[in-house]
Amino acid sequence: MKSRIEKCIKSAVKNYTSIFQDDHLKANIQQIVAESVIAFQSDKKMLFCGNGGSASDAQHIAAELSGKFYADRPPLYAEALHVNPSFMTAVANDYGYEATFSRMVEAAGKKGDILVGISTSGNSPNVVKAIQKAKELGMKTVGFTGKNGGAMRDLCDITICVPSNDTPRVQEAHILVGHIICQLIEQEMFPDA
Repeated sequence: MKSRIEKCIKSAVKNYTSIFQDDHLKANIQQIVAESVIAFQSDKKMLFCGNGGSASDAQHIAAELSGKFYADRPPLYAEALHVNPSFMTAVANDYGYEATFSRMVEAAGKKGDILVGISTSGNSPNVVKAIQKAKELGMKTVGFTGKNGGAMRDLCDITICVPSNDTPRVQEAHILVGHIICQLIEQEMFPDA
């Protein structure tokens, strides 16, 4: 058992080391932070979407922005699109599951807002459709994916492609990157907080 635990930890450390050494990924994080600060300073919002564990990550990151990360500061408008089960089930029933996020993007998204789609494969149909709708509306689009990036790699304005194909390692890295983004946004926007 101990050796299996150590193997899991070593795998996570290897993944984090790859991220640490990836200058392109770090540049993309910087760009996401810069675009987010511009959006929030312009009274825009960030919307997040994902399925399963990625839905949990979407909700987690949105909460860090709309609540607080470290500082006691004003809330930022950030929301995960799946948090209304009545909406999700109604749209899934009436339009199909693939339309769940794009329908809410159409309702809530405005030009200059940011949509963050989270999918380990980069191919989740409802996330891809949401990104397509966001682009139609003039929103900035960000994708959190795994190594290959899937359809989201070329579709999003900025993509974080975690250098792994192992779903748990990708999801762990998504939360790491999400936390870094939240911390830097907060520090940029509220330096005195």
